[in-house]
Parts: sequence; C-alpha cells; structure tokens
Amino acid sequence: MTWIEDPEFAPDRPFGPQTLPYGVLGTAKGPTVAVRVGKHAVPLRGVADELGPRVGELVSGDSLDPLLAAGPAAWRELRERLLELVGADSRPKGAELIRTDWHTQLMPFTVADFADFYSSRHHAENVGKIFRREAEPLLPNWTHLPVGYHGRSGTVVVSGTDVARPNGQRRVSGDPTPVFGPTRRLDFEAEVGFVCGGEPATSIETEDFAEHVLGAVLVNDWSARDIQSWEYQPLGPFLAKSFATSMSGWITPLAALEQARVPTTGYDHQLLDYLVEDRPWGLDLRLEVRCNDTLLSRPPFAEMYWSPAQQLAHLTVNGSTVRPGDLFASGTVSGPEPDQRGCLLELSWGGSDPVTLEDGEQRTFLQDGDRVTISATAPGEHGRPVGLGDVSGTVLPAVRR
Repeated sequence: MTWIEDPEFAPDRPFGPQTLPYGVLGTAKGPTVAVRVGKHAVPLRGVADELGPRVGELVSGDSLDPLLAAGPAAWRELRERLLELVGADSRPKGAELIRTDWHTQLMPFTVADFADFYSSRHHAENVGKIFRREAEPLLPNWTHLPVGYHGRSGTVVVSGTDVARPNGQRRVSGDPTPVFGPTRRLDFEAEVGFVCGGEPATSIETEDFAEHVLGAVLVNDWSARDIQSWEYQPLGPFLAKSFATSMSGWITPLAALEQARVPTTGYDHQLLDYLVEDRPWGLDLRLEVRCNDTLLSRPPFAEMYWSPAQQLAHLTVNGSTVRPGDLFASGTVSGPEPDQRGCLLELSWGGSDPVTLEDGEQRTFLQDGDRVTISATAPGEHGRPVGLGDVSGTVLPAVRR
C-alpha cells in the first residue's frame, strides 16, 4: 500500500520502491531535487521536515552537491527516510507528485573531475583487432591495471542534451597530410558511471568503495573514431572524446544495487594487492542501446574485467584525490557475442559491416539527426528489477569553422 498512484511505481517495475533514484527537475518554482517514483517524482523540498532536519536540509536546494558532500551516513539516512515516506499509506505533509516527462531534467550535480576507463576485455580486444590488425589486440599492461584517461568535466551533459558533431584533424586514406573538418566516424559508447562524494580521499581501498560513491548512472562517452585514430598515439584520447559526454539525470543509489553484485571475470595472473577485492563489486547490469528506436545491442556489464571498486582504487593509489562530484566511467561495455557490442566501431567492425535499422537504413557510424538511447536494469531483491535512468542524445550538424 502506498499513497503514490502510479502503476509504474510497483515492485515489479524498474522504478518501483526498490530503486528510488535522485535527480533534479526544472519546475515553475525553479530547479528542485527530487526522487523518482515510477513515471512521477517527489520534490524533496516540500517534504524536508518529514525527512528530518539533518537530511532534509541537504535536499532542499537545486542541486545534489550538498548531499554528495555529506557522505555515506547521510546517504543511508536519506534512503531509510525515503523508503518510509513513499511507503506511507497516506500522503505525507507537503508531498506532491510531478510527472517526470512534463519537466526538464537538469544536471543533478556539479561535475568536479571526470575519468573514463577501458575495462571491458571484449571491447578492448575487438578494438585492438580493428586498430592494430597485425599486433596482439591487448597491450601488455591491460590485464595488470585498469587503463583509463582523464576527460573534461565541462563537457559532461545531462541526458536529452543535443550533441554537435565535432571538428578535428583526421587522415584521408592514402594521404600523409591530415585534413580538418567534421568527423565522419561519430560513435556512441555505452558505459556505466559512478558519482563520488564524501570527504576528499586518496588511496581508497576496494573494500571502501561504497563509502565514496553515492550511486550509478548510465554514460554515453561519444567518440570521433577518425580523429581518435590519428591523435591517440602516443598519449591517448584527446579531442576525439572531450567534445561531449552524456550522463543520465537519475542517480541510482548503490544501496539499490546490492543484490546485483557479482564477481568480475577471471584474471590471467595474480593481481597486485591494492586491486584485490574481498567482496566482489562487479554488477549485473543489463544494458540496451537503441538508435532511432532500433535495438542495436544488449551489452552485459557483468562481463567487465575490472570492477568500479578496482577502478576507484587505481585512480587514487598514486595520491590523486577524489572529491564530491567526481565522476568516473567504466569505458565501453561489450560482451562476447556480436549483439552485445557497446559501440558502432565494434558493431560495424570498423565500418566494414553496416548495421541495418528498422526503417531499412544502414549505419556504419552515426549520421546527423540520429538519436541514441541507452537504458539498463539490474536484478534486485526477490528478482525485482532495479532501473537506471536512460541517457539519450541527438546528433546535430557540426559547427563550421
């Protein structure tokens, strides 16, 4: 029994009472922190007194920044209070329901730093075969550490934001001199991101992962493959990645994903001590990628080689500080099967094998006007699905330089 009248707010639906993700919506009264309940959301400013003075104040503003800074004790208390609030049989004082699809989704927090990893062995091996056809697909370091790069926080955008096709240098076949112009090989990357908070910290151990991460989001780290292949040696991704990273606006708390924890895939050798997990932090997340409503793939996050806890441990082991608002992402999620590949580079095998959309059109890479949407669920307690907010974006033509 609940006072919330929404058929999607049910235990057998992804955004039922087992999920309760946090976000920020634009309303007539201004931006407001809210919790999602089915197709609706409850603005938390109105129920601050019901949540108690400690956590009520943290979610009474227009951003999740205060909540992120407050740390894990506040996160646990807020979730406990929200479970009580949404489970009440009568409407709590000050509570209101607003439709999520009638309000603009806003960036829920200030992104401090952004790092992106490369943690799917299936993806890394496929890319190695495409880019380095005569060499071993994996470089020697790959199975010893979570390979990654630092991106730009200023170009992380919330789901629904249009993405302009980037310009840059690229090679034309047979010509040693690069040309400048819009990328001809624009791609998506289906990823999972993790939002950090609590006291700034370094050298975070894998067992302390949940003390520094509020929750998970879906990420599309858009890529310009022709710009990337020209610029990435020897220092790695730069302009091919920094133009846009899309993130879902709803943050699913780690507490909602407890039942989805699974071991990561087997390792080729003994890991260094700081990467060993006493309890596994792999996650059984089932992603789906659509382009213009055509289902392209179902990447399984359970197949990842490196877990998010190992990624965070590696990110901080050198003394680097993690702050509230830091975001790090998994890298492209791909599985062993052709229909589990998390980007067009793999799905079209470097452009040599086009994919066909439902309207009969074919794609090797994205065209202007294409809309990419990534969704995901995870198994919860008693088999109930836990949802992650969709991340979507539409490709706009390049700005001519």
